[in-house]
Amino acid sequence: MGNFFTVVHSCKGPRFKLKRGPADYSMNDLATNHDGIRTVRADNRCDFSGSSDLCICVVTWNMNGQVSYKDIEQLVGSDREFDLLVVGLQEAPRNNISQLLQAALVETHILLGKAIMQSLQLYVFGQKMNSELFINAHAGNVEDRNSQYRHISRSLFYKNQNPYARPVQVTVWLGDLNYRVQGIDTHPARNLIQKNLHRLLTRKDQLVQEAERGQIFSGYCEGTLAFKPTYKYNIGSSNYDTSYKVRVPSWTDRILFKIEDSGKISATLHSYQSIDGIHSSDHKPVKAHLCLQAIKQSPLMP
Repeated sequence: MGNFFTVVHSCKGPRFKLKRGPADYSMNDLATNHDGIRTVRADNRCDFSGSSDLCICVVTWNMNGQVSYKDIEQLVGSDREFDLLVVGLQEAPRNNISQLLQAALVETHILLGKAIMQSLQLYVFGQKMNSELFINAHAGNVEDRNSQYRHISRSLFYKNQNPYARPVQVTVWLGDLNYRVQGIDTHPARNLIQKNLHRLLTRKDQLVQEAERGQIFSGYCEGTLAFKPTYKYNIGSSNYDTSYKVRVPSWTDRILFKIEDSGKISATLHSYQSIDGIHSSDHKPVKAHLCLQAIKQSPLMP
């Protein structure tokens, strides 16, 4: 497929605003020339039957400097049917994470590649080689996050900024983007979460708001935020922050994707969820299951 897949892994950067509108389960009919981010509902029907060219599991996790084999195994252990497994880690400890991941996947996957920049680490496992780009991000305050998004995009995708830039058909952007829920106090926010009404908080999500302003992520898609905010938790528990700061729970950890030409590539999101059983960090990991299929082109008539 040539230059097929791009992954951007970032951490604590700009804060975005998402434009959310109704969408079908499949990406076949979604154009990418709109402003903001398109929300995609998950279609849980995936039997790994081979009808898709590539089934990908994408995981992002801010580890808060902690690691255990048990957590790593839970992070990736149930994802052994995927063609590609992409793991983006932020605030990763200096331990050999690569060895732990390979041990957890030793029976099913091999390490195809990795990129490590201090505590920002990206790993790709699988049995198929494709030309892909994964961007792992860790971002700061709102303006810094927006600025980092624009800088990364220019550096990767525009030839006047990067002479080695090549066109790709699919981009996945994952990481601790650090966008927060704003405009509501922590206690009302937690009451909504306790009543399983946390979807009402998405309208106060900075990533949603910045995308609606047209600041970032034009043409990208994201699954519905049906899971609880992933930050900030008390380490060792499923309870939100009880420190003196008492932070408002937020969806800081995100996975977004973009199809450059929906006439050539069909993308179906099968799940978008957090992993609540991991308690060693103040963040919960987030996982997405995305299947891609090349659309057969009709031959040109003479």
